[in-house]
Amino acid sequence: MNSDVPALLCRRARQSDLPGLLALIADDVLGKNRDHGDPDQACYVQAFQAIDQDANQLLLVAELQGQEGEVIAMLQLTFIPGLSRRGAWRALIESVRVSSALRGQGIGRWLMQQAITQARERGCRLVQLTSDKQRQEAHRFYGSLGFVASHKGFKLALS
Repeated sequence: MNSDVPALLCRRARQSDLPGLLALIADDVLGKNRDHGDPDQACYVQAFQAIDQDANQLLLVAELQGQEGEVIAMLQLTFIPGLSRRGAWRALIESVRVSSALRGQGIGRWLMQQAITQARERGCRLVQLTSDKQRQEAHRFYGSLGFVASHKGFKLALS
């Protein structure tokens, strides 16, 4: 790890982290317009519990050493079995967030490396992610990690 990166801890999220997770999601140009609710709302509690109980989901959080309990970054990692690529498992990374006050210190890179390590340990042969077209800085960041913009993604809102 770069010596400029603060000392960090990575762990699975706990339900008590929910307020901090939602604050990270809302601490974002796009997220603040989509997610701005009370962490005690049933929809967030139910979503967290579904993620936490699914063996193919891992909600990772980062904390500064010495400030345990204060979530400063997060991402969701989903493990997907597949028939293509000779039955390869793949990992999908979503909801990558770093506290705006701490961006640019290598925390996001460190957390992505933790996720890639988890994917390797689960036997995944591919890690993929999607990123909103508006997030040009994020696209450069993912490229610096070796991700290649090889596909075009599509979404269909069902609500």
